[in-house]
Amino acid sequence: MTSLDSSLSPHVPATMRAMREALIRDLGDGFAAVLQEAGTAGGGAMMDALDGWCSRRGLGHPEALAMSRFRGALTDFLAEIGWGHVRFVPLGDAVVALEAADWAESEDAPRLPHPSCVYTAGMLADLFGRVADGPMACLEVTCRAAGDPACRFLLGSPEVLTAVHERILEGSGHEAAVRAVG
Repeated sequence: MTSLDSSLSPHVPATMRAMREALIRDLGDGFAAVLQEAGTAGGGAMMDALDGWCSRRGLGHPEALAMSRFRGALTDFLAEIGWGHVRFVPLGDAVVALEAADWAESEDAPRLPHPSCVYTAGMLADLFGRVADGPMACLEVTCRAAGDPACRFLLGSPEVLTAVHERILEGSGHEAAVRAVG
């Protein structure tokens, strides 16, 4: 059994909810940095689990797959282990969005005024960095826990996502910010 075997699927939302509630209770707004760091640290375990999942299906190692095959494998893997049903949305040459209306980290999460699936952001940045040509960053721009219909994560280089984030803070919507950055 891998560390993220599909038999654990029902436990993902309950575990995430309990961890988030305890961190919010004990750390207030500081919960985000702790969860993001944990997500980044968990990227390796997620990659190992994805590697085992791909191997059992004869796909080979995830980092050796063409990006379109990697995205398809990751989509199926995340659904099977209970994280959610994702779709990839291209937003230009430098940024792609990963979106899910049923993302596990936001399941029954306390309502917050901002996107808060920060564990996921750390985990996805690490995971995609392992298959990309360099470091990756992830920024959640919509979140079910903030009242949005779906969680949407932007993935790109740290430099690009820093510029996108700065434009968002200046009042630009995320898609306009991505277009402006290029």
